[in-house]
Amino acid sequence: MGLVIIFSLISLLAVFGVYRAFKEKNMLGIMFCLATVGVFGWFTIMTVISHGYPTHH
Repeated sequence: MGLVIIFSLISLLAVFGVYRAFKEKNMLGIMFCLATVGVFGWFTIMTVISHGYPTHH
């Protein structure tokens, strides 16, 4: 269940990277960050749907 947390943290950092790349007008950074947001965001959503959100035991 820690996988959801790791995927969501990577997605959030990539969103911050997209913002920063837009601010610096870095096209390669924008492409890579958008790809990272897309892939890890999709993994996060699909993991939550298939395994549920992690609960505290």
